[in-house]
Amino acid sequence: MAKSWKMAMSENARKLRGSSLAENVRTIGYALLIALFIRALLFQPFFIPSSSMESTLLIGDYLFVAKYSYGYSRHSLPFSPPIFSGRIAGVQPERGDIAVFKQPIDNRTDFIKRVIGLPGDTVQMKGGVLYLNDKAVPRVRVDDFIQRDAAGNVHRIPQYRETLPNGVSYITLDRMRDSVWDNTGLYIVPAGHYFMMGDNRDNSSDSRVPDAVGYVPFENLIGKAEIIFFSADGSAAFWQFRRWPSAIRWDRNGKWTE
Repeated sequence: MAKSWKMAMSENARKLRGSSLAENVRTIGYALLIALFIRALLFQPFFIPSSSMESTLLIGDYLFVAKYSYGYSRHSLPFSPPIFSGRIAGVQPERGDIAVFKQPIDNRTDFIKRVIGLPGDTVQMKGGVLYLNDKAVPRVRVDDFIQRDAAGNVHRIPQYRETLPNGVSYITLDRMRDSVWDNTGLYIVPAGHYFMMGDNRDNSSDSRVPDAVGYVPFENLIGKAEIIFFSADGSAAFWQFRRWPSAIRWDRNGKWTE
């Protein structure tokens, strides 16, 4: 009888372990589904890897992209599965939005730029000034952007506040005088496409470069950049715990994009 009791206890223990394992697997599965739902339909985290949007966005900024801002396309889902074309519940972006999109050249690489031209607009740079539909976009010189290089040298970069026709205002950098991008040909934005530009005007691969970006189809838009939830300047490695406080840009955490 003692032996039967031990066998029964052992069997119960195995059932409990099996039940616990199944419950853990279900919990993980539910968590993954919830995370996928949030990422696909609500918010996607995005890391700023380049300086093309300085000084608005800096290398090391982490921000949330609102996926619902422009509706949904196949690019709203991880790996852009070709399960449908066009957009569902599509909402047109506005001039001045900071948007994440799939690079039209490969439909895989994520880019982040500012929406400058809408379908039917003409866009051109003349003498470093942006022209929309043959009218100069007003810009005013503001305080310089201060930047330190790896050697600790300080560089002062001219900044301008630019204001689009719809009233959206933001800061742009002018790193070089008479750069190749200060004077361009006339761009005519096709129907269903958008003209995107970086705020760091002399150091941005954007719609001015047909072989790199060109006009961006509406379908390629992923979402609107909304808020910086974390920012670090890269001066501390992951394992350098004591240096973390000085590496974090505390003033940028929780900052809304403009």
